[in-house]
Amino acid sequence: MTAVLKHIAFIMDGNRRWAKKHGLPITAGHKKGAETLVEIAKAAKELGVKYITVYAFSTENWQREPSEVAGLMDLLRQYLTRGFKELQENNARIIFIGERDMLADDIVTKMAEIEEQTAANSDVTLCVALSYGGRQEITAAARNLAKKVQQGQLNPQDIDEKTFANALYTADIPDPDLLIRTSGEMRISNYLPWQLAYTELYFSPTLWPDFTKEELINIIENYQTRERRYGKS
Repeated sequence: MTAVLKHIAFIMDGNRRWAKKHGLPITAGHKKGAETLVEIAKAAKELGVKYITVYAFSTENWQREPSEVAGLMDLLRQYLTRGFKELQENNARIIFIGERDMLADDIVTKMAEIEEQTAANSDVTLCVALSYGGRQEITAAARNLAKKVQQGQLNPQDIDEKTFANALYTADIPDPDLLIRTSGEMRISNYLPWQLAYTELYFSPTLWPDFTKEELINIIENYQTRERRYGKS
């Protein structure tokens, strides 16, 4: 099948519950979830999806147990070094959105390297929301626009939805057509609140490490039966 949608956003929920279910340490759940991310990104590309955005680590996640955060950062280092290589070889552009000043310098440096190395890749764009919070993104955009007004670079009357959208991290990415959240939770958790205004939502009971290409196909088929009205009727 070929998808009729450009952009799918994912909230990859359930790694910790998967680990507990299997009697494994929490880091094992995150590792399996990272492997699932690579497989689902490849599957989405095969299905014709052009943009994939994933919620990898939120600003709120910094409040978790220090040992879990440290484990996640170590896993991130591994994937920045090796894990994304397969996607790079599959002509994927990889970009990161979020508050980079909260991350370690070596991680930020590697993120920038990957973005530069994959900038010309065109089959699919994987956007990784890392140290990301939706309200923080909107606040930062408002602050940047206010600074431009203060400096005389922008007239307040010229600020419209397009201007504001262009001040967000996702300025060059279309809004998601579909949001998939796994593990049965039914909320967006401060994820892309501006961008999800007219996005179709799908909540799967599957824990993220168990999510498969087959389920993705079923969800896309469900999406294709929906009529998107954008508030017109």
